[in-house]
Amino acid sequence: MSMTISQKILAKKAGLDSVVPGQLIMAKLDIVLSNDITGPVAINEFEKAGFDSVFDKNKIALVMDHFTPNKDIKAAQQCKQCREFADKHNITHFYDTGEVGIEHALLPEKGIVAPGDLIIGADSHTCTYGALGAFSTGMGSTDIAGGMATGEAWFKVPESIRFNLTGVLNKNVSGKDVILHIIGKIGVDGALYQSMEFGGEGLKSLSIFDRLTITNMAIEAGGKNGIFEIDEITLDYLKTTIGDKREYQVYTPDPDAKYIKTYDIDLSQIKPTVAFPHLPSNTKTVDEIETMNGGEGVKIDQVVIGSCTNGWLSDMEIAAKILKGKKVAKGVRCIVFPSTQKIFLECIRLGYAEIFVEAGCVFNTPTCGPCLGGHSGILAEGERCVATTNRNFVGRMGHPKSEVYLASTAVAAHSALCGKITI
Repeated sequence: MSMTISQKILAKKAGLDSVVPGQLIMAKLDIVLSNDITGPVAINEFEKAGFDSVFDKNKIALVMDHFTPNKDIKAAQQCKQCREFADKHNITHFYDTGEVGIEHALLPEKGIVAPGDLIIGADSHTCTYGALGAFSTGMGSTDIAGGMATGEAWFKVPESIRFNLTGVLNKNVSGKDVILHIIGKIGVDGALYQSMEFGGEGLKSLSIFDRLTITNMAIEAGGKNGIFEIDEITLDYLKTTIGDKREYQVYTPDPDAKYIKTYDIDLSQIKPTVAFPHLPSNTKTVDEIETMNGGEGVKIDQVVIGSCTNGWLSDMEIAAKILKGKKVAKGVRCIVFPSTQKIFLECIRLGYAEIFVEAGCVFNTPTCGPCLGGHSGILAEGERCVATTNRNFVGRMGHPKSEVYLASTAVAAHSALCGKITI
């Protein structure tokens, strides 16, 4: 029976020859992930159910990334609970302040995720790892508790949508623009509980970090997961992270695989794109934005560059090139935070940190804080922020009457200099 990439991975992990959309399966897990917000809930459920051991200490990841360094007493208690659980069960992949990174950047960097893996995480953006050919998806903390104990989870096999990519990206256009364009096209429920599968000749134009950004935001279209076909770009990246430390299996879709929909996306036609409040699907191109309000455009108060979506070293390089020798506009706060400690250190070594500070930016350690309105960049009433993050719902980054505009790193950095949305 013909299958898509996602269906092949699920069939393999369920020990079946094939699966079909809608089928309920029990599948074996390769990684179970949680963080300092969702981890304590999962641990409580784990202990409430009477479990006294984890299925595999090497296949659980606990990453203290949301409210660390601890922002208050509650955050400190949550991290303490995760720390004690990790110590009790000798969890290999426990990452705390000083060695932490934003989970969805840290796991690929550490070589913890690989093609053909089945990964669940108590965070909606767990779908990031599909850029590396894994089936990865977010689940609730109760499911995570069961996964930590048994190494298995129930799945309903999703239908798949095919995105055939052609063409080459233009200057100042990146993976962030691609996924915002797609979400603007199909809507926030356009891929509801479906697998978003990306392939085609256009892959050659997308770096691995473009792809990680795209799959990270599959959930913003309602997707169960996002997944890319593996090519030389993927394999070259995996040589730097996994090397020969472990084996993995590369899956490709069957030529006659069944897709519920197919979209043809010409990358050369995509322009710098911004998602307006309060949905990732509320998109406009920058050239449209610049003519708004009688040519005044959209003025801003804050810029955030970083997160699990756009905190890669390539993003830091883009921002540094734009900001070098210039100053952030008067009245605008610009916060830059790389997604891992390794990237943070590279920014120092390469001189990016100096460029950011001299431009008037705040250069922060890795954290999810600004993205979810947790700490390190809360918005006040009426303030507008251009952010390279992944979500712009009401109150996402602070006050319910603040506004978040999602954009690429290039748009964010140029906007920081001009005080309004531009490229």
